[in-house]
Parts: sequence; C-alpha cells; structure tokens
Amino acid sequence: MTRLPPMILVFLLWCAGLGAAAQFGKISVLYEDLRAIYGGSGEVALGLVVSVVGMVGLIFGTTAGLLVARIGPRRAIVAALLLGAAVSALEALLPPYPLMIAARVLEGVSHLTIVVVGPTMIATLAPEAQRPFAMTLWSSFFGVTYAVLALFAPFILAHGGAPGLFLGHALWMAMLALILRAVLPPDPRHSPAGHAGNLLEQHLRIYRSPRMAAPAMGFFCYTFLYVACLTLLPPEVPLAHRALMATGMPLISIAVSLSLGVRLLRVIPAVRLVRWGYGAAIPGFLLLGLFWGQGAGMVLAGFWLSAALGIVQGASFAAIPELNATAESRAGASGAIAQLGNVGTTSGTPALAALLAATGPGGLVLAAVLLCSLGIALHLWQARRRQVLST
Repeated sequence: MTRLPPMILVFLLWCAGLGAAAQFGKISVLYEDLRAIYGGSGEVALGLVVSVVGMVGLIFGTTAGLLVARIGPRRAIVAALLLGAAVSALEALLPPYPLMIAARVLEGVSHLTIVVVGPTMIATLAPEAQRPFAMTLWSSFFGVTYAVLALFAPFILAHGGAPGLFLGHALWMAMLALILRAVLPPDPRHSPAGHAGNLLEQHLRIYRSPRMAAPAMGFFCYTFLYVACLTLLPPEVPLAHRALMATGMPLISIAVSLSLGVRLLRVIPAVRLVRWGYGAAIPGFLLLGLFWGQGAGMVLAGFWLSAALGIVQGASFAAIPELNATAESRAGASGAIAQLGNVGTTSGTPALAALLAATGPGGLVLAAVLLCSLGIALHLWQARRRQVLST
C-alpha cells in the first residue's frame, strides 16, 4: 500500500487509542448489567473487572516501554490490537467470573501496549511543525472515547445488549489492526537492544533519568486530580446544574487542550507549559472552595480548573518528544506515563473522596492546591537535574 501522509497515520494511531480507552469505557457503560451477571461475587470482585486492566499498567508500565523498543512498535501495536479484538470477542460470551477476570488481565496487556506505542510512534511520524497538535490529539483519547460511548452505547445496548457492545469493540480493534499493519512503516531490521536487567533495575533506569521520568511525574498529579474531579464534583452542585458540569468539564478540557494548548506549544516549551497549566488551575480550585455547593459559581470554577488541567494534559504528552530524542527513550517515557498515570487514576478518587468526607471541601481544595504545586515543583526539580547533567 502507498505510504499515507504522516498526519493520516497519526489519526489512525489515535483511533487505536480510542479502542484502548474503550477497554475501560465499555465496562463503565455496562457496570449495572455486569452487576446482574457477576454481582454474586461481591462488590470488590465486580470492581476488579474494571480496575484490573489498569493494574497491569501500574505494575508493568515501564517494562512495556522497554519491550516495545526491542520488538518494534509496528509489530507491538498490531499484536496488541489483535489481542484486544480476540479478548473482547470472548467477553461477548459473558463467561464465568474467573474467565472474565483472566480476559481482562489479557486486555490490560493489550491496553498497556497501545498506550505505550501510540505516543511513541506519533512523536516519530508527525512532522515537527505538527508534533504539538499530534501529541495533544493523542492526549484526548480517553475523554473523546467516553463522550462517544455516552452518545452511541445506549443505541448499541438497545439493539444488541452487552454482547453487541463487546462485539462492536472487537470489530473496531480488528479493523485497526489490519489497517495499521498495512500502512505503518516497517520496524527497523535491528531494533534497539535495550537494557538487560531485572524489573527493579529497569524501573530505576527510567526514573533516574530526568528526561524520561519528568513527563510521567508531572502527569501523575494531573491524573490524581482530574479523574477525581470528574467523579466527585458534579454530585456536589445543585441538581439543575449537575448535567452541565458533568458533561462540560471533560469537553472544555479537550477543547482547550486542542485549541489554546496547541497554539501555546508552538511558542512555549512543553515542560514550562505544564507548570503554567498547574499554576492556572490553582485559582480554579480556590474558586471551587469559595462557591462550593452553589450552582453557577461552582460550575464556573469546575470549567476553569478543567481548562487549566487540559493544558497540563496535552503539554505532558508533548514533553515526551521534547525531552527524548530516540525511539527507545520515548518508549521508556511513554511507559512511565502509563504507569504513573494508572497510579494517579487508581488512587486519586478514593483518596480525595475520603478526604472530602472527613474534612469537607476545604480539605479537598487544599490537597488540590498542594498537588498542583507538587506538579510545578517536580518539573522545576527535573529541569534543574537536566541542567546539571548537561554541564
């Protein structure tokens, strides 16, 4: 097949990212249906159906980055998409709980590989002038997927039930696997050898690097805050404003990231823009505390902090190629983002929910301001480390 323009390849990789995000989103949409099927195993066991996919990335995120660099990104993403398609087809059978959990573990392997390969290949394929937009587009894949599922999943469920949604996802993954196998450039004949060593040594090598670790460390604070805010804030506004806040926050975050964020990345280094985004989020959280429980004021504060964190989201992914010149180091940085992103997503909502219950809105706002400050401090520290190492 004739080689497609680079930005078409970027778009196709982003579509693969949509499939990876749907590995979480489809279970969220089907949660009540799955409770009727697997609820006898208990609420913790049911929650595991959702979370076990992220646990794979939490444990093996950086290792996946190293393995992708060794086997080649094209082979890795095609295999991951085919695995995802096969697993989703198996899930359509609604198998017994132990087999469903085993399938979700395999889906975690598929998900992790896609989210490591995606930004690595996009950073390589996108022309330099288009790279900020390409990386920001990639960063939107979770939010866009959840919005698409909210629109179309009810129709699919009405006509095909849970098996129909699983099979639709399997078809999407298989289709992307065949397309990407045909259009992506072949992997190098001699893939980077990587660094041998045990799991601990592999992690230490990445997290000791101020270039590979910096995007992930800043991104952790974002995932800890953002998913928790989307979950915890809408129920705290009056009912008349709840739907507006629940739908508006993710959409504003995506829109600002793809518009203002991209424009700023053309003139401001990504790591500096991450710091600016966190700095801009702090007044939003302070306004949140001031207008807590009030309709329009709290919605405005939610939209403000969502816009600021949208800047952080896109700039964090743009920092990967900005700080890392080789495919191997970019894969390592992408693996670290997958790993720490899963840590933040998994821990943020329960931690902030417990804090909100124990201390009220003041405790949540204080924690959010401290986390934004931590994101700024981590990037300043890593920038200082890079400066020292370069001298």
